[in-house]
Amino acid sequence: MASGVSFAIAIILAGQQAESLPLQSEAVEEEAPQPSRAELVIKALAEGFPKRIEKIEIRNDDWALLMDDVWYYYAGGKMLPESLLEEADGYSGFDGIYNYQSELPPWVEPTSEQSERFRNRGRSRNDSNRGSSETPAVPRQRSNHFREALWQASSRADSSLRVKSVDFLGMKTEVHSDIVEILSYVEARIMAVAEIDPLVQEWVTGIGELHGWNWRNVAGSQARSNHSYGIAIDILPKSLDGKETYWQWVSRSGRDWWNIPYTDRYHPPDAAIKAFEAYGFIWGGKWFLFDTMHFEYRPEVFIMNGLALEKI
Repeated sequence: MASGVSFAIAIILAGQQAESLPLQSEAVEEEAPQPSRAELVIKALAEGFPKRIEKIEIRNDDWALLMDDVWYYYAGGKMLPESLLEEADGYSGFDGIYNYQSELPPWVEPTSEQSERFRNRGRSRNDSNRGSSETPAVPRQRSNHFREALWQASSRADSSLRVKSVDFLGMKTEVHSDIVEILSYVEARIMAVAEIDPLVQEWVTGIGELHGWNWRNVAGSQARSNHSYGIAIDILPKSLDGKETYWQWVSRSGRDWWNIPYTDRYHPPDAAIKAFEAYGFIWGGKWFLFDTMHFEYRPEVFIMNGLALEKI
């Protein structure tokens, strides 16, 4: 009897030990390697500009794209032509693609600590742009080579040859010839909505100024404005009704630009913003440094953020 009990206990223990051992037949799944930032950016650019970018591949251990028979390398976000790779240390790394949300995030009033940080940020930004009496500012050298090649606009003279006068929402302006057709789709969508939405119709008829191509830098910085390439449009109403539209204008008045709630900012109707976004135009009202009158054609930003675009 004792031997039977011992045999039963042995079976139970053997079963418990077997349960605790890993099954040899189970394969350990390895996580697939995640694509690098360089790969994602280069692929987003190729998808966003299929008529300009001929091919992409890994060259010299870096992702690169071919455009007009010139290879442009990611180069740590510097987007440099092959001829300048040896001078890469002289350029700042910024690939120009950032997080962009499908919806405007809820307004949250900044804390006193955040306000002080924003105040210091604005002060340091102005100091870096102006310099001081003791130490003049040294502009950060950002490579414009890829953008200039993409839009075939390396100078004001070159850029002027690429722009075309268009009628848009009842106003005349100049934009890059490559986005004329795209803007026509944006306009068609806005006007279709305006027929059934009085708010959009009122916005269209209330437009007072529309500014497109303008060869210049971003206000208060050394960075080239996308207006220089003719791919940005500013839309201002006949009256702002006391609302704010641009953080720099607020800053110049001495007010805390970071503490301007959405209710005190000029916003185009959401349906108009969505019409622009559907065809690859980002809206400056979603920037922390807000510019609510501003739209610019950046399809690669939408692609990088997984946001759908209409097919043209």
